[in-house]
Amino acid sequence: MLYRKPTFNDVESIYDLVNTYANDGVMLARSRNTLYETLRDMIVAEENSEIVGVGGLHIIWNELAEIRTMAVTDKVTRQGIGKKIVEMLMEEAKMLGVKTLFTLTYKPGFFAKIDFKEITKEELPHKVWKECIDCPKFPNCDEIAMMRVL
Repeated sequence: MLYRKPTFNDVESIYDLVNTYANDGVMLARSRNTLYETLRDMIVAEENSEIVGVGGLHIIWNELAEIRTMAVTDKVTRQGIGKKIVEMLMEEAKMLGVKTLFTLTYKPGFFAKIDFKEITKEELPHKVWKECIDCPKFPNCDEIAMMRVL
């Protein structure tokens, strides 16, 4: 398994992977535009020249960042690929000086295994919600908020 920063050539594969889960209602959709804009935030897992996993680290504010766009293709789930991606994003976060990570997820069990704790959405700073206005579920967010102190 090769873990690396994505390139422009990976955007279509990332788009397909993320939106497969979004179509099943277990992840928020991401537009191609958003993926291009956040390409530098991401890490991909590649196997046999195919993108099989992705995750992103999005800086929100001073010492606060979000783990987002987490997806691993069904054919390689439960092999530690998602965990490895999150661990790599956490290392990157530490190098940047991030002290707190959070995620909004429909898969709290995955994040709980890597020491994220469930919190109420009200515990997150208002700055976190600036992109929510564009979400089709706004203002009725049903994702679960989780946090981890680094």
